[in-house]
Amino acid sequence: MANISRSLTGLTNRFTAPPLPEPTLADTIAARQHFFGTNAVNPQSGAVRDDQVLLAWFGCASFAVAMGGHVFLLDAWVPRGVTSGYVPTTPAEVAALRPAAIFIGHAHFDHAADAGPIAQASGAVVYGTAEHCATIRKQVTRPEFDCVELGSAAANPGDRYDFDLTPGISVTTIRHLHSARTARHEGPDASTRLRPTPCIGDIRTYAPTLIDAAHLVRNLSAPEGGVLLHQFRTENFTLTWHDSSGPLADRAPQVIDALKALPPSTVHIGAVQGYNQFTNGLRDPRTYIQALRPKIFIPNHHDNWLPVFTARGEAFRTPLHEELSRLPDDDRPQIRMLLDPKDYLSPGRLAFDLHREL
Repeated sequence: MANISRSLTGLTNRFTAPPLPEPTLADTIAARQHFFGTNAVNPQSGAVRDDQVLLAWFGCASFAVAMGGHVFLLDAWVPRGVTSGYVPTTPAEVAALRPAAIFIGHAHFDHAADAGPIAQASGAVVYGTAEHCATIRKQVTRPEFDCVELGSAAANPGDRYDFDLTPGISVTTIRHLHSARTARHEGPDASTRLRPTPCIGDIRTYAPTLIDAAHLVRNLSAPEGGVLLHQFRTENFTLTWHDSSGPLADRAPQVIDALKALPPSTVHIGAVQGYNQFTNGLRDPRTYIQALRPKIFIPNHHDNWLPVFTARGEAFRTPLHEELSRLPDDDRPQIRMLLDPKDYLSPGRLAFDLHREL
């Protein structure tokens, strides 16, 4: 143990990590086919088909997105440290996707710990608060990527930022809240407490390497830096994503109004695991769903990314269906449940026609 401790100390005394290799075209073609499917990627150019929205989950709240042929990331962390190899990819392969942009929800280690190296290797532009940008720039020795600052940690919940990602994709970013435990809510709107049993068996099956453990320790203290929700819109499709679900009804009802002012979501990817599940179950995720009015809801941040404290997604399947069964039939979205580890990087699992009504 003493030797391991000394090794970890040596590996974690710097915040920065070794740079990732710059991907070749062959790397990009292989990575995009792994994430989005062989039939979705041109085998010569690496271009992704532009008539679909393709989503590939690579752990916690991180997704690779191909929307109208444009590739970008939602969060940027490959879960590891307590386990290794549980998610079948690496930061180098994620960088090989050559994303044009990385959208950060917040800067805790389980959301942004790989953002700097991936941006540096791929040339992606990072979008986040001023504090997110500062944290991510510290992850590399010579940051040579752009980071667009969308407000700061001092911004007010409900603040809104509108811009274009490409001529065909518009983006709205809303400042909201991190998950937080609040007093038990009683009454007709109360939800059943959710306390899944931690799933530690994966530590034995996917034993952590020293390098991955060091990476986790090196990034554990990364600050939140504010929490952002991002919505992406084309003429016929609206994708909304957030990597935490805060107690909006109790602490920031103005955010609910801001979300209701957005167009209804075609697909909504939302965090379901959070601190308030122990007191108020899935009431907070339901609040976001009610405000965003999606046709399809996809859970995130519900897998076994930190096995000492977390469970596999199966533990959330029944509670999520029960929580959303409380909504009126016309307001209840279809649930596209993701289960770890089989739904990581599952080409075709989350594929949607960009031009056809769902």
